[in-house]
Amino acid sequence: MSLAPRLDLRQAQTLVMTPQLQQAIRLLALSNVEIEAVIAEEVERNPLLEAGSESGPDDDGPADFADTGDAGDDQGDDFGTGAGEPASADALLEAPEASGEAALDVDMMAETFHHDCAADSVLDGALSLTGAERGGDAPELEGLAESAISLADHLLAQAGHALSGTDLIIAAHLIDQIDAAGYLLVPLLEIANRLAVPLARVEAVLAVIHGFDPTGVGARDLAECLALQAREADRYDPAMARLIANLDLLARGELARLKRLCGVDDEDMADMIRELRGYDPKPGARYGGEPAQPVVPDIFVARRGDGWAIEMNAATLPRLLVNRRYYAELSAGPQDKAARAWLGDMLASANWLVKALDQRQRTIIRVATEIVKQQEAFFLHGVAHLKPMTLKQIADLIEMHESTVSRVTSNKYLSCERGLFELKYFFTSAIQAADGGDAVSAEAVKAALKALISAEGRDILSDDSLVEMLKEKGFDIARRTVAKYREAMGIGSSVQRRRAKALEG
Repeated sequence: MSLAPRLDLRQAQTLVMTPQLQQAIRLLALSNVEIEAVIAEEVERNPLLEAGSESGPDDDGPADFADTGDAGDDQGDDFGTGAGEPASADALLEAPEASGEAALDVDMMAETFHHDCAADSVLDGALSLTGAERGGDAPELEGLAESAISLADHLLAQAGHALSGTDLIIAAHLIDQIDAAGYLLVPLLEIANRLAVPLARVEAVLAVIHGFDPTGVGARDLAECLALQAREADRYDPAMARLIANLDLLARGELARLKRLCGVDDEDMADMIRELRGYDPKPGARYGGEPAQPVVPDIFVARRGDGWAIEMNAATLPRLLVNRRYYAELSAGPQDKAARAWLGDMLASANWLVKALDQRQRTIIRVATEIVKQQEAFFLHGVAHLKPMTLKQIADLIEMHESTVSRVTSNKYLSCERGLFELKYFFTSAIQAADGGDAVSAEAVKAALKALISAEGRDILSDDSLVEMLKEKGFDIARRTVAKYREAMGIGSSVQRRRAKALEG
């Protein structure tokens, strides 16, 4: 073997991802609300782009000279939609702005790609979105997310009216140590040493805070929180004090021992427990935090005769226009070579973004259509008829890559008569049927399990009993699977449920 230097000629095929193609693929994983933010950013950056209004064809404006990215009449679909052939790697290289979904149907992590860095690692009768067809004067979703004052601000406002001077400074420091649930996290002695004030003075200020709204705020543990609320309700008698001091016995359901400690009978104990249930163990939770953000659907599915109508939510997907009139005006003016190159880049970027958004919508509609086809029984009859399904099954049916389907179903929600569901919800594992028939969805098993537990009444069912009853319904699952599904739904064990029933009695 020769060790002398030499020149070799090798030939290999690689697919280099252009920045535009990478952007188009990443757009697939964004929801309509996130796409709206991307469009706003691009409109601010690119002077040739502008968000169009829902204007008609006779309106004046740049729409007469524009390419639109809202897919026009193609933003909806129904069963029987044709699928284009996916483009090969050579075709993508030769035509990086190819139309259709093929340019988006690629696996970015495939070995055929060259990575420069880790960052590279239609409906005739469209679904109506008017308020009247949604059920009259329905409130806007944005109205549900109202801003709320924080717990700290609420307490500081009360402290400003009740205290002054050094006591107000101590109160502000104490309030700063109260968590979101309303509990004081730091020992009073530590606060007294930190502020160089007597411990008795800190305790006196905390007693004032205990009188603030909400009742129970500033407590150092659950027992003190409940005791403060019992005092406010004038129910803190010696029996209630002993009950609150022995919450661990109440949690274990040792009612006989509690009755002896409190010196009460069954009726009084039941009344005391009922009173405790009405108290708030987290008084500060009603304040502060980020306002609840409503989930906005990306896709609408509705019954249309014997089929289904599937449409993108145009309300959250603004029209994107390329203003060619403005481009013509800029091109006609005096400009140097750098200005001409910049203007050409802006036009190419605008055209590509419009086309990428159109491809994204078509791809989402295509995937959603196949999901509705495969899960039609769910849309007709409910969760008990949800079929097991994987991303690969949908990818094979529409002749796309599995990673493309994964991106399409990420962070997107589908609205139908049965409610609002994430697209990932329709992909569930398979559970073998007890009678040897077709496999069933894990979600169907969970629904049957929840129904059995909800109907158990006073006779609490063990996990072994649930396994037998599910087997009678055709679900062949193990006891550990029942326990896993039960815990995932937040349902306690048979011992915990029996204890809860005893406390309710």
